[in-house]
Amino acid sequence: MLAALRELAERPAVSAALVSVPYHLRPSEAGVLAHFAALAAESPLPLVVYHIPERTGQDLSEAAVRRLAAHPMIVGMKYAAGGIRPDTVALLADPPARFAVLAGDDAVLTPMLALGAAGGITASAHLRTGEFVALAEAARGGRVDQLRAVGNRLAGLVAALFAAPNPTVLKGVLRAAGRIPTAAVRLPLLPAPAETVGAAVAAAGTIGECTT
Repeated sequence: MLAALRELAERPAVSAALVSVPYHLRPSEAGVLAHFAALAAESPLPLVVYHIPERTGQDLSEAAVRRLAAHPMIVGMKYAAGGIRPDTVALLADPPARFAVLAGDDAVLTPMLALGAAGGITASAHLRTGEFVALAEAARGGRVDQLRAVGNRLAGLVAALFAAPNPTVLKGVLRAAGRIPTAAVRLPLLPAPAETVGAAVAAAGTIGECTT
């Protein structure tokens, strides 16, 4: 991992590295904290922790997130806890200083922004990118009505894009739009069914432009 971080640091455009919580071994929460402390102590790049317990089998408490945030080389978290929980609300009610909590579950991006998330790392924003930008700007500006309206318009697109394992539908839509040369994915993923891609293409086409 450190070798990969050092290699990334040689690329001028890279300002931080997204690093997943350890998976398969299912360490204790203390082990996860020790892992990131060791990485952060040696990493030439600031770290953004990718918290996705559905895939790692390792959940992190609000207290653990705050301990990670206290390290000067850990600057944020892609927060994909599978929904909004009491810990989520408590964390965003009093977010750690200089630490960006970024929504990582596309389906709850809008409520996460409403609660105070700094932004999001979302697959869906590859489509209708301007509207996702407008969503974030509405949240930052406290324009609740606009946030709700834009979020409601984007909800159908997000649901369609996640109707099969991500990123298979998204790749199918991008291929249909001529933005990527192929929708191929590696096993064990399989390409999304044509009807699923077609539904997502239709959803993308019916999302209106945002107004400010």
